Amino acid sequence: MKAVLQYRASAGFIAELARQGAAAGVQVAAVDETDEAAFARQVADADALLHVLKPVTAAMMDQAPKLRLIQKLGVGVNTIDLEAARARGVAVANMPGANSQAVAEMTLALMLATLRRLTYFDPLVRAGEGWRPDLAVLDTVGEMAGRTVGFLGYGGVPSRLAPALKALGAEIIYTARSPKPDAVGTACGLDELLSRADILSLHAPLTDETRGIISREALQRLKRDAILINTARGELVDQAALAEALASGRLRGAGLDVFAGEPVDPSDPLLRLPNVVLAPHVAWLTPETLARSLEIAFDNCRRLVAGEPLRNQVV
Repeated sequence: MKAVLQYRASAGFIAELARQGAAAGVQVAAVDETDEAAFARQVADADALLHVLKPVTAAMMDQAPKLRLIQKLGVGVNTIDLEAARARGVAVANMPGANSQAVAEMTLALMLATLRRLTYFDPLVRAGEGWRPDLAVLDTVGEMAGRTVGFLGYGGVPSRLAPALKALGAEIIYTARSPKPDAVGTACGLDELLSRADILSLHAPLTDETRGIISREALQRLKRDAILINTARGELVDQAALAEALASGRLRGAGLDVFAGEPVDPSDPLLRLPNVVLAPHVAWLTPETLARSLEIAFDNCRRLVAGEPLRNQVV
């Protein structure tokens, strides 16, 4: 069996891919997302595609006549043409929970970095000016204690974060599609979440219902001086409206790991705002997450060969 990883993988990632692939008896190939010629060569005889971020289209599937499995290394399958996969008899599976620890830790890091304006102070210190900051900036930092953190969605990431935030002195509220009897925090509706949250953290999947849910109007309902954190999907947010709210000072700041278009356009106004902390969609990306993810992926490859039910099959 052959599996192809389409991703710009680090040396450590490739080594783990080779180690686990050999242990599972799977021939593996890693191809940079930008190298379309190499991808076409490698996927031509592939049984499985290990998918990270680059959208999987019907045309890509047609390059792989032997393809039987698209294995998402992560949760969101919005980047996969599910109808095309279904029409071609290609199974699609994901792995909820595999990256929750990493995303939870990055979410907390973005919250704290935004609250404490670390992206302002870090370059100032490096330039030798750290002890002569703009005094007005000192009035814009803050602590987690005493603030209300609102989670839009309450899955694996918020369930890890909420106890830590509560221990730091924050109040937790959340909105979710289904009851969460063991949740740390208080359930509420979206309108209440927006009006009460000092820090709004997004953890909803991207669906037709959630696309653009943080609209211009929703941003207007947030508290003046609120912070927005997004480690879910960029398309949940009206990005232009967010940039305006941040530039005007209506919102205190934002911590963003995901964007409506990736890679981000260098001309995007968000990149020029000093009250925004940015990361390139790497909240999930740790060696520990990769090891867990590949274990699930190669187990599904084994199951595919053995004719057993796949783990977390979506299509």
